[in-house]
Amino acid sequence: MSQADFPLRVDSPLKAVTQLEAVGLALAGYTLWVFADTSFKLAGASNLPAYEVAAGVGLATVLLLLARALYTRNLRALRPVRLVPQLLRSCLDLANTLCVVVALRHLPLALFYILIFFAPLVTTLLEAVFLHEPLDGRKACAIVIGLLGVIVAVNPFGLNHAGDWTGYLACLVCVAAFSVNMVWSRVMTQTESPESLTFCSGLLTTGVGALAMLGHAAPIHARLGLILAATGLFCLVGSLCFFAALKHASAATVLSFITAKC
Repeated sequence: MSQADFPLRVDSPLKAVTQLEAVGLALAGYTLWVFADTSFKLAGASNLPAYEVAAGVGLATVLLLLARALYTRNLRALRPVRLVPQLLRSCLDLANTLCVVVALRHLPLALFYILIFFAPLVTTLLEAVFLHEPLDGRKACAIVIGLLGVIVAVNPFGLNHAGDWTGYLACLVCVAAFSVNMVWSRVMTQTESPESLTFCSGLLTTGVGALAMLGHAAPIHARLGLILAATGLFCLVGSLCFFAALKHASAATVLSFITAKC
């Protein structure tokens, strides 16, 4: 596989106004992802396997994107420019989705978000290494303070834990997958549309989940189906907003701003 399939550099200059608009899109996307995670928590309270939850959400995302593309007569927007990098990046989305379901079954939602706030710190470091984004003293200080905050919140040496280590491990995978995904998406959004990135992730998640369901699948009643559909809608619109934001501003910029506002 050639190096061209995995570009690691973004050199286009960014205007301040564009960055502010990107931050606004990211805030909208983050808000929708909060609703999605709350819906994941509701779906996770059922007896559905994690892969069935992921498949249901992925299917809803794919169907909604297809309906939108047909309505606007813009099916071309769903087509990837580079299929292999898209599929590999979608694997990160799949891992993140599965681990979100597992983590929310073992952790309170508030603690989950405290741990997820470690992602901007990891993203900043990854962008500095792979995309050569500047890492000044303020960002370095924020990384150290954020790391200390996460340690205090988790209290690994305390006797009383709000969750268990299965939830913590799943959350760790979420942070790793999400951070790498954001840095890689920062590059891919320069050539790929937000629709194609979201559609490819939805297809892969649906396909893998459907294959797993051949071994075991739990029945889905009407209320649970509505929850999965709503989760898919929140994930879809949130992802479209976030991918649009990453096209115009670095992942560290939009994620750090969100963390500061929360």
